[in-house]
Amino acid sequence: MHYYISMFIDNELGLDEKIEFVKSIHDDDEVYKESLELLEQEKILTSDILTYAPTFALKEKKNWFSLLSLKPLMFASAGAMAVIIALLMFPLQKNTVSRIPHRFVIYQPEVSKVEISGSFIDWKVLPLNRVGSSGYWQIELDIPEGEHRYTYIVGGEERVADPTILTREQDDFGGENSILLVGA
Repeated sequence: MHYYISMFIDNELGLDEKIEFVKSIHDDDEVYKESLELLEQEKILTSDILTYAPTFALKEKKNWFSLLSLKPLMFASAGAMAVIIALLMFPLQKNTVSRIPHRFVIYQPEVSKVEISGSFIDWKVLPLNRVGSSGYWQIELDIPEGEHRYTYIVGGEERVADPTILTREQDDFGGENSILLVGA
């Protein structure tokens, strides 16, 4: 239901879809309450333009020398040392990167094709799907946690930064990439 609420708020639904959505709000108190909460959030988000970009604290990288600061009891026996080395070399679990679903949406009513390219897909190009006749294009991708750069490709040529993301950087070709922070 979050998906339909979001599409309703972003005016991405056709008239028939809007009618069905309003009927579902009328019939289900939970959907009604959730829709109101999200509309209130949207009102807050659109009330003032953000005039600054948030800052992020970078985690300090750990190195092997930091192990020297551990308590000496930890290394009391050769057996304990062997276990630690074995665990470091052969972890019990694979290190998996958490992936979080993210929906990319852009309004481009005059074009016949919109694509996305970014660091989270190794700068490959993926097509977005047209949302009815609303002029919106969208795709939902599972994005790994972290900081990512991306751009939309409109009409097969023009590179456009995401208008909903204020954090951007210049790319190597004279354009701009949007910067997206996913997860913690």
